[in-house]
Amino acid sequence: MNMRNLYVPYPAVIKAVKEEAYYTKTFSLAFQDRKRQQEFQYKPGQFVELSLLGYGESPISIASSSSETKYFELCVRRIGRVTEALHRLSNNDIVGIRGPFGNGFPVEEMRNKNLVFVGGGLGLAPLRSLIRTVFANRRDFGKVTILYGARTPDDLLFRDELTAWRDRDDTEVLVTVDVGSRDWRGNVGVVTTLFTKTAISAQNAVAIICGPSIMFRFVIQELLNIGFAEEAILLTLERFMKCGIGKCGHCNIGSKYVCQDGPVFSYKELKGLHGAL
Repeated sequence: MNMRNLYVPYPAVIKAVKEEAYYTKTFSLAFQDRKRQQEFQYKPGQFVELSLLGYGESPISIASSSSETKYFELCVRRIGRVTEALHRLSNNDIVGIRGPFGNGFPVEEMRNKNLVFVGGGLGLAPLRSLIRTVFANRRDFGKVTILYGARTPDDLLFRDELTAWRDRDDTEVLVTVDVGSRDWRGNVGVVTTLFTKTAISAQNAVAIICGPSIMFRFVIQELLNIGFAEEAILLTLERFMKCGIGKCGHCNIGSKYVCQDGPVFSYKELKGLHGAL
């Protein structure tokens, strides 16, 4: 991509809106310019900058797979001025999109390996992009295990897909919530409690984590205890980012700019950087 285009938001049309939770929606988008949509290539783990005139701009991880060429998806929680304005929009409304930015997940290096996904809350959104990519090329990967935790049953994202993933013969899916409800019949507890309910091996495996920062520390420790190498534990730090092009300094941690050097890092890269975890 020409560098000057990184500064230019391209108009994109909202094609569909799905409510995931009462404060979280998934937006399906396509660029107005069909050629731009056809040329829009991204990797799982990358993000875009979404802008709304009069409200500002916000970095949001791409939640779809690049194999879905007619549109791309963003799962957005309503937590600020830009996202609150976005949640008021509907089909055929226009937003601005810059990007994609970031390094993304090293998909080629994951081929022929077993994959362990650990997601917490909204962290399932960037993982979903990689999970969909894996399922689109399922023969290229080994065993897939997905561990997902949310605060309550009402906070669970992509519920239909969680069910579909669980129904696959080649995938293990375990879900938990911090606080159950009267109708909830599933696991209750933080996401690390799921490690006792499955047999995860570090042999020929990569673990991919995304969720609240406090979750990282406990999940990493569980994985280290199992025997995962530090370089085989991947994390995405999209929560740090702002401008997307390394100019504002908002995402600087140690010698790294998350928007340029990340947002995907190995634990080995991050463990010595103050404020990273």
